[in-house]
Amino acid sequence: MSLAPLSPSVRVGYSLGSVATGSFATVPGLLLLPYLTDTLGIAAVLAGGIVLLPKALDVLLNPVAGRISDRHQSPLGPRRPFLLRGGLSLAVCFALLFAAPDLDSKVLDATWVLVAFVGCATAYAFFQVPYIAMPAEITDDYAERTRLMTWRVAVLTIAILISGGTAPAIRDAIGGREGYRVMGLTIALLLAVGTVGAYYGTRKAHVGPPAEPTGTLQEQLRVVAQVADFRWLLSTLMLQALAIGSMLAGIDYLARYVLRDPGAASIGFVCVVGPALLVSPLWLAFGNKFGKKTGFTTASVILGLGALALTTAEQVPVWCVYLSIAIVGIGFTGAQVFPLAMLPDVAAVDAARSGIRRAGVFTGIWTAGETLGLALGPGLYALVLAAGGYVSSTNRDAVQPDSAVTAIVVGLSVVPVLLIAVSLFTLQKYRLTADEVLEAR
Repeated sequence: MSLAPLSPSVRVGYSLGSVATGSFATVPGLLLLPYLTDTLGIAAVLAGGIVLLPKALDVLLNPVAGRISDRHQSPLGPRRPFLLRGGLSLAVCFALLFAAPDLDSKVLDATWVLVAFVGCATAYAFFQVPYIAMPAEITDDYAERTRLMTWRVAVLTIAILISGGTAPAIRDAIGGREGYRVMGLTIALLLAVGTVGAYYGTRKAHVGPPAEPTGTLQEQLRVVAQVADFRWLLSTLMLQALAIGSMLAGIDYLARYVLRDPGAASIGFVCVVGPALLVSPLWLAFGNKFGKKTGFTTASVILGLGALALTTAEQVPVWCVYLSIAIVGIGFTGAQVFPLAMLPDVAAVDAARSGIRRAGVFTGIWTAGETLGLALGPGLYALVLAAGGYVSSTNRDAVQPDSAVTAIVVGLSVVPVLLIAVSLFTLQKYRLTADEVLEAR
């Protein structure tokens, strides 16, 4: 494989896929739980289960998607055909997710959402797994992977800004179930744009041949599980995804019941993404100088400090809350750049040592772990709400007891801080160095 730098067109083309991944990772985590509890009137615990179960299915599905893309034979390469099929299917299912007619039954409403979300999760698995596996085949240059991930995360932050900022605004401007329907169609369009952009933007990128048959999926999973650096990196990712999922689920509740301003959800996303756009190049420079692991550790600490500052959300002025969210955004940016750049290194070193290309299997397990963490986050947050006595209602302005307001803050601050603290321990177990990656070429 050539070690020449990737062309700007390939970097931009690949990064456009983050419009799809960023939008889907953001909007359901932000609005699906409030949609269930405060528009459909579903109890918090049941709503948390509906949010969790479809994505938990991906724990089983993502490794399968990775193995299928590893072995797929096509003139377009093993990954690109799945981008188009999975991404466009995701757009259709997402539009249906919030498009349920008034069925005059909480059971039927909940069933519609559950079935549509299962469709979303399935389609997303066959988009995201091949998409994240591609960098290990596009380039084998250690630094180039970090640059590629920096481009990707820059687009990711823009996608979060657009989707996370506009989705609540569209919902609130129109109001009611119709507001959710229009929002769903708008985000579905973004998903389609990201899909098509990534598919055509990577048409000139180098891709590897399909993998040789290497035994059953169970056998490959067992081998991958024996790669210690991957295990610790995955553990760190899952803990932080759980923390981010819990924080994301709480933003809309924080805006309405603590800040007393529904529009604050959109402002909060601006506070996250604005600084992130500025610090992405700084994280790249930091990683090049001090290494990816040190960069990841530093970003995680900043992420945790931002979450810790949010524990005071009920006592401090609104601008202090926004500042805390901005600190979260700075840490979150680095905590996205570095693990995404470290995963291809792990896969490449494993391929060099074993002689077997398993990037899709690694990526399948990786995305399953991330998806599970992001799904468990809202579920965990729903449990915190239930413990605080949160009142579900079809009236979004329902009065909440003081204990529920406290639970809203605890779920997006104290819980993530504890999870991030544990993730710092697992990250230190990761041992792979730049020299080992260079030797594996």
